[in-house]
Amino acid sequence: MQDTIRAADVLARRLYAAGCRYAFGMPGGEVLSLIDALEKAGIQFILTKHENAAGFMAEGVHHVDGAPAILVATVGPGAMNGVNVVANAEQDRVPLIVLTGCVDAAEAQTYTHQVLDHRKVFDPITKATFTLDPVAAGVIADKAVGIATEGRAGPVHIDVPISVADAAATPSGIGRAVASPVAPYGADLVTARDWLAAAKRPVIVAGLDVLKDGSADVLAAFAETFRIPVITTYKAKGVLPEDHPLSLGGAGLSPLADKHLLPLLDDADLILLVGYDPIEMRTGWRDAWNPQSKRVIDIHAAPNHHYMHQAGLSFVADTGAALLAIMDGLEPNATWAGGEIPALKAALADAFPKDETWGPGAVIDTCRTVLPADTIATVDSGAHRILLSQMWSCASPRTLLQSSGLCTMGCAVPLAMGAKIAAPDRPVVSFSGDAGLLMVAGELSTAAELGQNTIFVVFVDASLALIELKQRQRQMANTGVDFGQHDFAAIARAFGGNGVTVRDRDTLSTALTDALSADRFTLIAAEIDRQAYDGRI
Repeated sequence: MQDTIRAADVLARRLYAAGCRYAFGMPGGEVLSLIDALEKAGIQFILTKHENAAGFMAEGVHHVDGAPAILVATVGPGAMNGVNVVANAEQDRVPLIVLTGCVDAAEAQTYTHQVLDHRKVFDPITKATFTLDPVAAGVIADKAVGIATEGRAGPVHIDVPISVADAAATPSGIGRAVASPVAPYGADLVTARDWLAAAKRPVIVAGLDVLKDGSADVLAAFAETFRIPVITTYKAKGVLPEDHPLSLGGAGLSPLADKHLLPLLDDADLILLVGYDPIEMRTGWRDAWNPQSKRVIDIHAAPNHHYMHQAGLSFVADTGAALLAIMDGLEPNATWAGGEIPALKAALADAFPKDETWGPGAVIDTCRTVLPADTIATVDSGAHRILLSQMWSCASPRTLLQSSGLCTMGCAVPLAMGAKIAAPDRPVVSFSGDAGLLMVAGELSTAAELGQNTIFVVFVDASLALIELKQRQRQMANTGVDFGQHDFAAIARAFGGNGVTVRDRDTLSTALTDALSADRFTLIAAEIDRQAYDGRI
């Protein structure tokens, strides 16, 4: 006969079985049993200063260990603080399990303090939302993991009533076989193979689904076999090492990069969209090709309901399995015989020069030169993100983490902290604008409490640089984009870390070298001129 345990224990044990080892959030009385259950199951609960940052720390762990991320929030304001990061998880395809405490349904009939319908709030920004039930706790937990991780990944919310968390529940023996990767077949597969066999100027655009499918090695073999250049979205950077002669780096937000990359798509006679999710792309990529006049093969995790682009062939399939099926037995052609790809790669390098004496490009280049190749970098939204996403070279996937679907600010610092928790022996650096750092400055104390030696680089120009640039481009008055210049190095020291202010490459290089061997976190405030991004992104 099975032992009776709490419903919270059933949930926690299923999450542990899914590979989860960390949960993040802020406790309230309504989630104490839940946190206790997580800890007893072997999942460490890490206290943060804000639920939004907690969710990004959880995501940072996910990108390293591959397990679903866990955010814990208490009733009412705690849950509402997490709305931004949950929306980010939906847009950025992150399997985030959102656990919220709530008042019991019967209690809520006559008690109104902090009572609101969490599920109605989270329903539009999650793949599914549940209320935990002691009888069905095992089924709900298993559904949550499956829905969050299968198909196109995303967040799942579970509301946990106070009495339910402690209610007796029987461990569930229910489990499902994991679905095998789906590959294309039939007439459309024959057509795809014919198109590839005939292509002289093929191009691959790779995206998020390659990361989820773990198909980077297959993609690289496919590209090398058929000599096909690869463009990636920002979050897919590194699926083909960016020093590879066929890698054309990331795209998504930079009009300067698009001036070089979009004409390549115009010249292509075959475009293979491999796990490409256009949620990362700016409007310039909408209808970037005409499927009536160009052969386009779309391999993706979910049907095309976005209408950002169309394709002649559409395979809802595993990216690796699909590429293997398409390439099986085919002899490669001589492609791009006119030397177009090395010329384009050189033109992109010239478009984002690394030789400026000082400025945002110099900061990025110095950091990339000094920091080891296996460094995990994170970057916040803003002008610096566009420039860094073009200049920062990735040797492998998931080594540049960012919010590229929702493009929210305040993500880089907690993403870096989460990655460092999961990979304590690897260098981790975050890049923030000064406004983004101010949004999450309190989490520096969390970094100190965790004993991390994460490196936080802050571009200091006392302005919302990207918005200020757009304001000037529209010939509008300077309004609401400038703020005071603060001593970020002193802020870091006040929270127990090292703080350095730099205005040249040599000082930055020294600060980075010292930070790599430091016994605490280091914040490097890189002061740059206002309007330093003009003409650079």
